[in-house]
Amino acid sequence: MCGIAGELRFDQVMADLHVVAVMTRDQAPRGPDGEGLFSLGSRAFGHRRLRIMDLSQRAHQPFIDNELGLGVVFNGAIYNHEALRKELAAQGYRFASSGDTEVIIKAWHAWGPAALDRFAGMFAFALWERDSGVTHLVRDRLGIKPLYYSATPQRLRFASTRPALLAGGDINTTLDPVALHHYLSLHAAVPVPHTILQAVRKLPPATHMSVQPDGRTDSRTWWRLDFSRKPDDLQRPFEAWRDLRRATLRDAVRRRTVADVPVGVLLSGGVDSSLITGLPAETGTPDLRTYAIGFETVDGEAGEEFRYSDLVSSVPTSS
Repeated sequence: MCGIAGELRFDQVMADLHVVAVMTRDQAPRGPDGEGLFSLGSRAFGHRRLRIMDLSQRAHQPFIDNELGLGVVFNGAIYNHEALRKELAAQGYRFASSGDTEVIIKAWHAWGPAALDRFAGMFAFALWERDSGVTHLVRDRLGIKPLYYSATPQRLRFASTRPALLAGGDINTTLDPVALHHYLSLHAAVPVPHTILQAVRKLPPATHMSVQPDGRTDSRTWWRLDFSRKPDDLQRPFEAWRDLRRATLRDAVRRRTVADVPVGVLLSGGVDSSLITGLPAETGTPDLRTYAIGFETVDGEAGEEFRYSDLVSSVPTSS
């Protein structure tokens, strides 16, 4: 989990790097391992880093590629970055780091927005083009990683959290009546793009917003879930569905164990978390760590999960 922030000016005024620094530092809990700032005239960007892939300073953000004229601040993980790196290297791209951040830049240069279809992961990022002045704000397929923004005729600001935007100041805090209605009607849920504040919006999942130097924006949905049935689906027997589900779950877990730090699992001892714990243990994930939550017993009702999580975590991996 990292934190990103930025300001784009449309009124021929330099971006306020101090404001971006304030928004960035407000997200320190999201990224305790490092902070970076970058200013390019009317645009400024900030990043708080939680080191997961390529723990060296070579993967420090904001990540700038002067040769390609691109830069990025990125929150998330590209699980298939190693495969993409090999494909891009075969096309002649050179890499200065071993993490996933630089892969985003090279992939964007090679394939443009079509690179999004190649990314397997969870992400929110801002990628800017030095020469054209265009900035791209992008969010992953399911909106796992957050991205908030506030736009006026003079500027657009973005951040990983709403409090970070507010910390930067100059945000109208008038309540959004539509969002308030949803909040009270849907058990505290506010559908995108609304937030509880009229001046703050959430970039919807699977959305790519291009921001021109003059403030014009263009948004598109770059992915949609396909619910259509294929002929083979109707003929597939139960055993085949079972094996397919198992293979899909194993692949999903394998992707999420790609890291240069130890992998942890929140283990309750229930079916879901036990499966997610067992699969990486089965494949020999090194130094796998599990965590459980416990609360005091109230009126005879147990509030802790340790009884079941201890049973699962004590099972030998060889079995």
